Amino acid sequence: MLKQNGKTSFHCNICEKSFSQERDLTTHKCIHTGKSPYSCDFCAKPFTRTSHLIAHKHIHTGEKPYHCDICSKSFSDKSTLTKHKRIHTGESPYHCTICGKSFSQTNHLTRHKYIHIGKKPYDCDICGKSFTAKGTLTTHRQNHAGRNPYHCDICGKSFSRNCDLTTHKRIHTGERPYHCDICGKSFSTIGPLAAHKRTHTGEKPYHCDICGKSFSISGNLSKHKHIHTGDKPYNCDICGKSFSAISSVATHKCIHSGELPYNCHVCGKSFSITSNLTKHKRIHTGEKPYHCDICGKPFSRSDDLITHKRIHTGEKPYHCDICGKSFSRNRDLPTHKCILIREKP
Repeated sequence: MLKQNGKTSFHCNICEKSFSQERDLTTHKCIHTGKSPYSCDFCAKPFTRTSHLIAHKHIHTGEKPYHCDICSKSFSDKSTLTKHKRIHTGESPYHCTICGKSFSQTNHLTRHKYIHIGKKPYDCDICGKSFTAKGTLTTHRQNHAGRNPYHCDICGKSFSRNCDLTTHKRIHTGERPYHCDICGKSFSTIGPLAAHKRTHTGEKPYHCDICGKSFSISGNLSKHKHIHTGDKPYNCDICGKSFSAISSVATHKCIHSGELPYNCHVCGKSFSITSNLTKHKRIHTGEKPYHCDICGKPFSRSDDLITHKRIHTGEKPYHCDICGKSFSRNRDLPTHKCILIREKP
């Protein structure tokens, strides 16, 4: 114990770090000794701080004493509530020193930095696949083990993580708690919101190291790379068909099951993939988010915009193998061929 400028400070004799309170020094020393004096009487898990033990016990008791005063959601520990509130406030206090991007949580910043350095420190010891986050590796391992302990009480679908179940349930409830502060568009999960915001900023932080093409979403970069490698690592366990993206397998399986899990809350029409539901909803809302940069005409679907632009460019990529005539739209080609076949003598 030392006194400086009339203030008492407590110094660690191992690393010389200083503390204003003796109990903080005692807790700090556990880092060096490996000692965890506080144990959970439910599962025996050890902790260096009583506050961490108290927060941990809420897992066993189900107690959630910390409440969000904006949406009333409850949490078992105060730090999780603090992080949650940033969803409402938009606060992002942690900044990337490389690209300036901001994050609401330190672990999100750490994971983001791996994009710049290409680091994936967590490896699956079964298949060798690497991940940027430990939690993602844990979830991936459960796929090998076939463990999906969290079940949807509406449709019975199972998940390896409770948070995935919570996200899934929003398909049934239509809940979209994440809002774009620029255009007001809502999303059921925070990831698509972050990707959506890049449509406003034009940011494309994910670059292909083979051809240099840039992407706004890391998943799109991963899918793109399969073009260069020809890799199709994801297989349908029913028919054996291979796909370059795992999401494509899930969509494909709906053909076998007949499942249409995405429902329009306006007219009740069902879809096998969420992107088709999103496109369909624009019939009801009249939304046309895709604009021609030449004449300004708006479209509800990106593929309609691509087709329209061929009016300006004169591009006709669909060719008749009978007479050689070209078309700007793929759907015009079968009609044309039928006319030729009928006219054959």
